[in-house]
Amino acid sequence: MSLTLYAAPMSSATPVVCALAELDVPHELVMLDLAAGDQKKPEYLALNPNGVVPTLVVDGTPMFEAVAIMQWLGDRYGVERGLWPATDTPERLTALSWTTWAYVTYGTMINILNHAQSPHADPALHHPPLAAHAQGEFGKLLSRLDARLAEHPNLLGDAYSLADMIVASVVAYSTYCGVSVDAHPHVKAWLQRFQQRPAYVKTWSAASAA
Repeated sequence: MSLTLYAAPMSSATPVVCALAELDVPHELVMLDLAAGDQKKPEYLALNPNGVVPTLVVDGTPMFEAVAIMQWLGDRYGVERGLWPATDTPERLTALSWTTWAYVTYGTMINILNHAQSPHADPALHHPPLAAHAQGEFGKLLSRLDARLAEHPNLLGDAYSLADMIVASVVAYSTYCGVSVDAHPHVKAWLQRFQQRPAYVKTWSAASAA
């Protein structure tokens, strides 16, 4: 199977790069220069009409949306490597639920917080009360994640899985946006373990140097 990943340094494609490293899947990596507008060129828009990264081309067929790509990688490669639950198992339902939660429920709140306070957002959109509300919502969301991790060290049980990598990547990004995990000890310890994994260290070292 031929895989080509279109990515960019320090972007939403970085977790996909990390997933491929964690799974040790052979692939071609094409790094785009977002500042130069590579993602808006006609040849790239033919693959991903949204004009963003990541895009994974699988035997000539493009996929976009990071969580969809990583869930597919789990299905295709993770089961045999012991990093993703098999079809029709209860753990598969849990993996799909939490990884989608990370990008939809938790990720939406990150976008709200960034628009309300980020220096990279239009200042006209800044809204301190909305930012405060978002921080309160993060407290609730992280409490739910913390309760899950209080039962087992990882999302699916004792063993680390690609589900941990996907969710932890989103939570880690939120900490760069000003969200604290200090009040959630199980989340904090789980996140620290994730950030010590060789695949994460390799991926973020390469992204930072690019």
